[in-house]
Amino acid sequence: MSDLVHRIKTTLEPILDLADPRERISAYHDMPYALFRYEPEEEFELRKQISLLETRLTQKGKRVSRISLAQCLDEAMQSQRTLEEWFSAEREQGTETIIETVHSVLSEYAPLVDLVAARMPDDPDPLRDVVFIMRTGALFPVYRTFSLLEQLKGRVTVPTVLFYPGDLDGAAGLRFMGVLAAEHNYRPKIF
Repeated sequence: MSDLVHRIKTTLEPILDLADPRERISAYHDMPYALFRYEPEEEFELRKQISLLETRLTQKGKRVSRISLAQCLDEAMQSQRTLEEWFSAEREQGTETIIETVHSVLSEYAPLVDLVAARMPDDPDPLRDVVFIMRTGALFPVYRTFSLLEQLKGRVTVPTVLFYPGDLDGAAGLRFMGVLAAEHNYRPKIF
């Protein structure tokens, strides 16, 4: 059993199995979410394991929802211009300019937090619902998850896990995709 599978089955799943996992997911009542850190190269294995975890939780009466940050990014970008226009702009203006522009889109014009919140369960039941936020690596390098998590505070009412590709740096620091400088302000629990 790989370390990834072991951590899912022994640390995350037992908590999500609980009748009310919120207190074990987070010490903050207005932030019932946590992060599950994994190595970026484990992305495809993670997706497989999440499908298996979703099946096991569903069989135990949980209602699992998935939110793809890749889909949110795509929706935000296409709300401003077509993908071909984005590609053309990158060729003309350069990668750094487009990274800054996409960050502005996700922060101001089509806020990522609103796109994620809109995908939360319509009739949330904290005792039944579990939300998985996935495909986080799609945001690299344009948007840090720290910003998203801070903005979700108070908007998430059900146990939620954001799957984070990166390295652990100390007790509460994370390096996005193992590349960017570590953010050490993460308050949510890190599995």
